[in-house]
Amino acid sequence: MRFSVWLNTDVRFDDLATTVEVSEQLGYFAAYLPDHLTPHGDAEVARGDMLESTVTLAALAAKTTSIRLGILVAAATFRHPAVYAKSLCTIDQISCGRVIAGIGAGWQDNEHQSYGIALGSTSERVDRFEEYVRVVASMLAQEVTSFSGNYFVLRDAPCDPRPVQSPPPLLLGVRGRRRTMGIAARHATLWNAWSTPDDLVELNGNLDDWCERVGRAPADLQRTVNTGLFLSDDENWLRPFREHSPGGPALVGTAEEIMETVNRYRETQCDELILTFDTDGTTRHLEMLAMFMEEVVPMIAR
Repeated sequence: MRFSVWLNTDVRFDDLATTVEVSEQLGYFAAYLPDHLTPHGDAEVARGDMLESTVTLAALAAKTTSIRLGILVAAATFRHPAVYAKSLCTIDQISCGRVIAGIGAGWQDNEHQSYGIALGSTSERVDRFEEYVRVVASMLAQEVTSFSGNYFVLRDAPCDPRPVQSPPPLLLGVRGRRRTMGIAARHATLWNAWSTPDDLVELNGNLDDWCERVGRAPADLQRTVNTGLFLSDDENWLRPFREHSPGGPALVGTAEEIMETVNRYRETQCDELILTFDTDGTTRHLEMLAMFMEEVVPMIAR
């Protein structure tokens, strides 16, 4: 099992870059960014700084040397797939072959409305997502792409310069039990979801079924999982997160407690565990990143 980090873009770039550089030094496999134009909100668009993801990824590529970099996941509504593929190839060149091509269907309704971007019904989103994935996958793998769909049309579209990787790995973030899992089974190198170990058993079973339907060996599709991290020896600091961990599934506790849960992820076919943070301050993030790699990882069953 490998370990990566997922970092919010609602921070100063210098702070984000510091966290990614430290993650690289500590030996994390990859650093991922979300893809949002505004902070999260329920109805009205919230004001607040939010770095644009592709530009930020390119800047991080120039400041690092070994850690892989990706967007987890880029919304299929924000950019034309050919333009996104060009961005990925450029970042792969800048990083000397370290980009991960993450794609999702898009979901946050209020930012779409505010920016005048059509989100569409669930069926429309899935239809567009499938075309988007096919276009990006083709442009990353082929020198020239022609495509005719309901949402996108390309005619002899080149994608130069070519990426260093042949092609970069394609990561799809989907949870749908029906069509979207089938898209991942057909096209993805990596599949991603936010999940507990127990939930992952069911999700993996569904994904395995889809792989068998489309004639693919389930073991060929790597499984990546996001989970929050609240790691400390300070019980007073941990207590509120034990009672309620914000942001979904989370590892909460001491190094020994978290090691036990990480082993459960490992046993349930998790190839890459991606740690996320919902705490204030870069200092706390850096402390947890170091503590996880220095105290938790050595105890994990091999």
